[in-house]
Amino acid sequence: MPLPFIFLQKFLQKEKLAMNHSAKKEPDAPKSQADLIFEAYQRKELQFKTNVALSWIVLLVILLFLFSGQSFLGIKTIQLDGKFIQDNMLFIAKGLGETIRISLLSIAFATLLALLAALGRLSTFPPVYAISTFYVSLIRGTPLYLQIFFFFLALPQLGIILPGLWAGVIALGLNYGAYMSEIFRAGLSSVGKGQREAAMALGMTPGQTMQRVVLPQALRFAIPPTGNEFIAMTKDSALVSATGFVHEVMWRATKVGRAQFHNLEALIMAAIFYWIMTLILTSLQSRIETRLSRGDR
Repeated sequence: MPLPFIFLQKFLQKEKLAMNHSAKKEPDAPKSQADLIFEAYQRKELQFKTNVALSWIVLLVILLFLFSGQSFLGIKTIQLDGKFIQDNMLFIAKGLGETIRISLLSIAFATLLALLAALGRLSTFPPVYAISTFYVSLIRGTPLYLQIFFFFLALPQLGIILPGLWAGVIALGLNYGAYMSEIFRAGLSSVGKGQREAAMALGMTPGQTMQRVVLPQALRFAIPPTGNEFIAMTKDSALVSATGFVHEVMWRATKVGRAQFHNLEALIMAAIFYWIMTLILTSLQSRIETRLSRGDR
């Protein structure tokens, strides 16, 4: 048989097999009303996110233009020293590690204090309740800036000398612990009384009930707002630079800005670094909240 006829025969066989396969394939089932509503909701949500992203891009372009040094309709925009930014960006960025370290140590200390304070505020033993409420009232009634200087400047008169880092960590931890105690108290209170009674009926001790029943549910409730407090703490850690011995982002920015008379550029760089950290942490926070909310669906 000639070669072209062989190719034609194989082609016809392939077409026949494809037609048989498509004939055997079951037709798609019609979509339900719920599926159509869900797809419409997804399209609407995607459109909203797209519009938000475009709006962000427009706002960023406008912000960049305001610091471009160009003229627009007779209005002169702000001119930044690009060489100064290029030469000192790495120096300021090296403070990010110190900023994150202060924030991590402080949030760990604050979480422990908040949990203890929340347990104290739920206690029926008067001295424990009094200590907890006194701590919360005292810390909330004084500014964080004062508390940092108290541990750094006032304690040496009593013979207690703390490095600037630990003075800041203790002050931040005490301050945020007082505010976060309400978060943990609400989380502990959210566990129903019936679950505690059921645990007691099973023979659990109060400690076992707290460890196995109450705390896991309370922590699940408290983790998202604790993440928000951590994001706020990364910015409040800039106050520790006032001691002059903690070389985090704000300290480095003010140092190089004052030394070279370019405070505007230095502070803008510091603001950008804090903003980037906040965006990253906010994204992680959103993922955590989404993951923890799966059980509520």
